[in-house]
Amino acid sequence: MPALQQQVQGVLDELVAAGAETGLQVAVHHRGALVVDAVAGVADGRTGRRVTPETPFFSFSAGKAMTSLIAHLLVRTGAVGYDTPVADVWPEFGARGKAAATLRHVLTHSAGVPAMPRGIGPAGLADWSRVCTAIAGAEPRWPPGTETGYHSFTYGFLVGEVARRATGKPMGQLLHEWVAAPLGIDGDLYFGVPRADLSRLARLEDAAPPPAAPPDDGGDGGGDGDDAVLAPWELRPTAAMGNSHEILQADIPSVGTFTARGIAAMNAAVLDGRLVGADQLAELTAPAFEGTDRVFGNHARLALGYPLGRIGTPPDETPATFGWVGGGGSYVYADTDTGVSFAMTKTRLTPHLDTARRLADLIAAGTGQAPPVD
Repeated sequence: MPALQQQVQGVLDELVAAGAETGLQVAVHHRGALVVDAVAGVADGRTGRRVTPETPFFSFSAGKAMTSLIAHLLVRTGAVGYDTPVADVWPEFGARGKAAATLRHVLTHSAGVPAMPRGIGPAGLADWSRVCTAIAGAEPRWPPGTETGYHSFTYGFLVGEVARRATGKPMGQLLHEWVAAPLGIDGDLYFGVPRADLSRLARLEDAAPPPAAPPDDGGDGGGDGDDAVLAPWELRPTAAMGNSHEILQADIPSVGTFTARGIAAMNAAVLDGRLVGADQLAELTAPAFEGTDRVFGNHARLALGYPLGRIGTPPDETPATFGWVGGGGSYVYADTDTGVSFAMTKTRLTPHLDTARRLADLIAAGTGQAPPVD
């Protein structure tokens, strides 16, 4: 689809020339073929280093696509099942009314522990043991499985500790062994970037002044008694966080670092059966929980590990589309009906999804993925 490649490249060049964006990557697989592999702008505004297809970007929650895949591979290998209680492999988690929480509840953000516990802010995320101990001791905001609410940072630790207890391996190692190495995309997907690779990364920038930093560790983790469920730092991505070497090098599978080419290739392998079988793909992409999100107040329709629907369209119009938006505007999705795997990363953190929506609509129109007409 050379025309689609040209159209996407034209949009990226336009956005950079207009100053709306500073550096971007877009990659699209369609039914087994890489049909778009486009970049524009600079990876580092301080040095002028250009974006290439090999430039990894810290992309906040878009990395949850990798986290969810590891959960599904745990099920594929028989290490756990979707309905395995978390406490079966992580006994401490069963405290304070969480014994009934299952991996399915974790994947549908219905486990009841959406907020990072008090006392843990961004600086504490690199301490895996401390975070998991705090989450295990937390009281759920609702009985597991009864409500849903976005588990912004707790999600990655929930999946990750289940994985670690079941396999003895951290998420970064599983991502490498189960996904990156078999697909030949080493250096494209990271939970925890090796120090030697930090110089390859894009440098993020804030589109607007970031919110004021908390006075200490940021440990006001949206705990009991707060009107807001999540702490401000859990909701508002900043370039400072995404450029922090401590954050980048830590195994924090609530977020992730990747190239658009790499994560699009990963989801293409999900769609074509190389990573999960057809029956499991159908199960993991089927609607699994629908209701009002207790964190944001929006109507949520979730598959196992992914929101359903393409941004900019009602979920029931694009029900076969599953993926994740990252704070600041990155976007990753796949579609089982059309065989499309899309990824977009960018350096400028914007409070809107205009770029992601425009590119996703362009790809949909160019691959027959537009919403059906009754």
